Amino acid sequence: MWWGVAAALLANVLYSGGFVLEKRALANLPEVSVRRPVRLLGLVVSSPLWIAGSLALASGFAAQLAVYRTLPIAAAQGIFVSGLVLLVLLSSRLLGEETSGRERYALGAILLALLMVVLSLRDSGAGADTVGQDAPASLILLVCVPALASGVWLYVSAERNARRRHRRPTTGIEYGVAVGLLYGVSSLAVKGVSSRLTSDGLGGAVVGLLGSPYPYLLLFTGVFGLVMSQAALQRCRASLIVPVCTTVSCVFTAVLGTLAFGEQLPDDPLRLALRVTGTVLAVAVLLAMPKHDTAPQPAFPAKELTRS
Repeated sequence: MWWGVAAALLANVLYSGGFVLEKRALANLPEVSVRRPVRLLGLVVSSPLWIAGSLALASGFAAQLAVYRTLPIAAAQGIFVSGLVLLVLLSSRLLGEETSGRERYALGAILLALLMVVLSLRDSGAGADTVGQDAPASLILLVCVPALASGVWLYVSAERNARRRHRRPTTGIEYGVAVGLLYGVSSLAVKGVSSRLTSDGLGGAVVGLLGSPYPYLLLFTGVFGLVMSQAALQRCRASLIVPVCTTVSCVFTAVLGTLAFGEQLPDDPLRLALRVTGTVLAVAVLLAMPKHDTAPQPAFPAKELTRS
């Protein structure tokens, strides 16, 4: 159990550091666009700073596999949420980003909402730490396919709005929600992969994994998530878009993942109220957050980036 907690905290550090490094690298690159994915990939892989950030994110992915092998989904999401604080601190210190008072209140409300969801999924009974091992493939697809379609549609809609003339600078809430849906699906796929790796024998584990939807979901979310997240991260503040993305991903994973893998369901009114209230609060906060920036993002000159 403690290994899982340590792995989750390590994943937080790796993910937060990776996003900040990628953001700094993207600030020094020409504008990227999802409409030209090959050019986007060519630009980012030419940046050593971006490669360092992507390696940190990949290491966070490896740590996440260890987390889901040892912790229930609800407990894991509760620890992952704490990474938002580190992300905001790093964004302020290394990126020069400042959040408004309204945004800080909104982020606090998001943390409260996620805490309520996590508490609703925990139980003081004997089965509190039960880790789900498998889920029906049909159920996983029923949960994930609509989420993927919604995420891509929302991102395309945000892109269309961004190309309008005389538009006001956006905070990127729509981008964060769209990418968060993809990352939520990716998180469920990681959970599924970790459960398949418990099979006896390497050969049996590989065959079982290839016969499941998880590697294909990871491939889709990996490719689309990479392209979509880089374009969004370049245009928007990491201190806002990453917490929004994390919120959507955590709520999606904690609620639907727990259902799909059968780890825990609230069976008393208090826990049911916590789950419903927390989910509604998180969605309401996302809808109420400011959609437009009042100040431009900080820019990093090339010579400053080469010194970092």
